[in-house]
Amino acid sequence: MRRALLLAAVILTALLLQTTVFAELNLLGAKPELLYLVTISFAILEGPASGAIAGFAGGMAQDFLLDAPKGITALTLTLLGYTMGMARQYIVSPSPILPVFLVAGGTFVGVLFHGVVSFLLGELDTPWLYLLRVALLSALYNAMLTPLVYPILRRAAEGSRSRRVLRW
Repeated sequence: MRRALLLAAVILTALLLQTTVFAELNLLGAKPELLYLVTISFAILEGPASGAIAGFAGGMAQDFLLDAPKGITALTLTLLGYTMGMARQYIVSPSPILPVFLVAGGTFVGVLFHGVVSFLLGELDTPWLYLLRVALLSALYNAMLTPLVYPILRRAAEGSRSRRVLRW
């Protein structure tokens, strides 16, 4: 129950910040993608199942909040969360800088995947070079935010784990 409440609070906070504060911070047409950052962080911390759940919940929340086709963001974030969670098992010696690179790479690929799916469904009418630029700049934005957000999410995730008390 604590984990579900934590996930709901984090997704709601990220969504509110993304649609209010960070919506005004455009850098050459791109802005940070906080739900990508949250999804990738949960996938790195908890594994593929938590990453996929966080991605689906965040993606559906964003799709229903914004006037966008339903399911594209949810599909993108679910696949991204699962994939990044699966990549977690191949990390032998984690370093403090590794989440920055994982978030940047995951955001870049996720934004491109979202653009490709939108194009295939007839929802994308921007040039491909613009999509590449937005993906790269969003990845850089998220990479800059990772050292601030990732430790907070790590502590919250560790604090929400259920503790079993052994009684003899």
